[in-house]
Amino acid sequence: MNEKKQGQEVQDGSAVRVSRRSFLSSLGAAGVVATAGPVAVAAAAPLEAPAVPAVAPSSEPVEGAIPVSLQVNGKQLELRIDPRTTLLDCLRETISLTGTKKGCDHGQCGACTVHVNGRRINSCLTLAAMHEGDEITTIEGLGQPGNLHPMQAAFIKHDGYQCGYCTSGQIMSAVALLKEKCGPSDIDVKELMSGNICRCGAYSNIVAAIQDVRNRG
Repeated sequence: MNEKKQGQEVQDGSAVRVSRRSFLSSLGAAGVVATAGPVAVAAAAPLEAPAVPAVAPSSEPVEGAIPVSLQVNGKQLELRIDPRTTLLDCLRETISLTGTKKGCDHGQCGACTVHVNGRRINSCLTLAAMHEGDEITTIEGLGQPGNLHPMQAAFIKHDGYQCGYCTSGQIMSAVALLKEKCGPSDIDVKELMSGNICRCGAYSNIVAAIQDVRNRG
């Protein structure tokens, strides 16, 4: 009787273990399908340059919204936004230019770097309403498939990215660096790029890409 009971307990325990294993396997398979599907679709889809709308997309009226006129990537946009909207959120949420990434949202990672009047800034630290009349350039306005900026091409050549999340900010900072006072060494480049963080650690390749472009001049 005891032997039968013990055997039954082992059987029951085995059934529980198999059930858990099957459950975890099913979760893993579901995750692969969920991630592989969009990647496969994205790989098959042709690259198209995102267009900046002539007028901001219509949205629900925001209480206290103010009119703001911004020049983004060479196009004049007439917007109505909450006066507290950061330039980063305006670019991403209002104008739908999502190439500029939101990383830390505290000005510490550099993922949101854009150019304002030719100088790089962290767009998460400034209000959109402060930039009326300024010339704003995002990664979408820097270069496009088939007509890449030399820095974009160099990042591809030197594998200056891994996950790619920080890449747009890295490239925007790198392009701005070309016009800044920077010494010739890799250490000088690293110092001026220190405001841009790459969690994947592709720093040596990023520096190689920047030096490649600098040495052409």
